Amino acid sequence: MRAYEESPFTRKLAAFVALSKDELSVLERLHQRRRSFRVGIDLVHQGQSEQTAYILSEGWVCSYKIQRDGTRQIVDFQIPGDFLGLRSVLLRTSDHSFEPITDIQAAEVSASDLLEAFAQTPRLATAILWAASRDEAMVVEHLVGLGRRPADARMAHFLLELGARLLLVGLADKSGYACPLTQYHLADALGLSAVHVNRVLRHLREDGLVTFRNGHVTFDDYDRLIDFAEFDPAYLDQAGPVLL
Repeated sequence: MRAYEESPFTRKLAAFVALSKDELSVLERLHQRRRSFRVGIDLVHQGQSEQTAYILSEGWVCSYKIQRDGTRQIVDFQIPGDFLGLRSVLLRTSDHSFEPITDIQAAEVSASDLLEAFAQTPRLATAILWAASRDEAMVVEHLVGLGRRPADARMAHFLLELGARLLLVGLADKSGYACPLTQYHLADALGLSAVHVNRVLRHLREDGLVTFRNGHVTFDDYDRLIDFAEFDPAYLDQAGPVLL
């Protein structure tokens, strides 16, 4: 089996559509221009008008916006299998930036590549629209978390969501997952201070729910953590292919 057929992006789209040989062939072409990026160097920057997107195959990325006062709000974290900068292709200008948290590998996709793929394989276009809609659903959940969930439930929900996303692409199980995020990343994403993040993680650990230590998230009591966070993964829509 060729590498692209087992790539995280292919595995992710296969959760929505049972991919045919023709669709896999188009995916192979989308993976042809592979590039490496070093940690800390933006792939896409806020206000960029170049119509280029990326399919992340290895490593982690954060998407963020910088405010006038220089503060940063992390919008989300991208993991292998995610599209980076899709809106900058379709809307012509990127409204936020993408920064690698680790060294990464990604396939560069131009606007013409993407539009040609959509024209050739409408089912694949629908699957990519599903992935984009799923990303939007996650942003809605993050807004609810920032506005209504207490800090400990917000953290628990976020760690469970990351676990579910990583499980879809074969990078996690119910025991936990490797995670390169720092307390500063979590603070910028969850609307907390780094000190508050440290306190919340300690409380969750001491309560026997989840441990985040040395770059690894361990679910100490997965079922109880789900109840505590009121985590319903239905918005992630990972139950299986809809288009067969």
